[in-house]
Amino acid sequence: MTVDLTVRTARLLLRPFQTTDAEAVHRLAGSQDVAAGTFLPHPMDRQAALSWITERVEDQTAGRGVTFAITLEESGEVIGAIGMEIVATHEQGRLSYWLGRPYWNRGYGTEAVSALVGYGFSSLKLHRIYAPHFHTNPASGRVLQKVGMTHEGRLREHYLRFGRRIDVELYGMLREEFLTKTIGKKGNGA
Repeated sequence: MTVDLTVRTARLLLRPFQTTDAEAVHRLAGSQDVAAGTFLPHPMDRQAALSWITERVEDQTAGRGVTFAITLEESGEVIGAIGMEIVATHEQGRLSYWLGRPYWNRGYGTEAVSALVGYGFSSLKLHRIYAPHFHTNPASGRVLQKVGMTHEGRLREHYLRFGRRIDVELYGMLREEFLTKTIGKKGNGA
């Protein structure tokens, strides 16, 4: 799997994580509000942040996934992470992302997810991309809907997080749907 090093959007630069990003990951992902909607370790100290980055880099090197730091194009500031676990045999990716709390409700999630979906179908040549989200985090569902993913169902009491059983909503998109959506936008002058 050939991996491009960066993905650019209007306001963001998605780039590989570096060990120097550990402080930003610790600060942003260490928030219980962020951790509650993810499987990030909590509490997340600096060493846990560094270990998390190292694991993502190892997965990328081994071809098991891609993970990017979500950074602001203008300043280079890390505001979150986005990635996909890849199952090459089935040509599919499991998308996940998180943003630091100060960056919620600004459209960054939608912008980053849209870019990674495009990257997955165009650069990684995936057939299907899917994304689960905790039922307790409906904002993630709205992001997935905005980028054109289809709600495929609910997995009841699928995960245990902070001692509670949590339902998971599942969204997905096929390459054909992505191409139809992309061609439709171009045909409409978008």
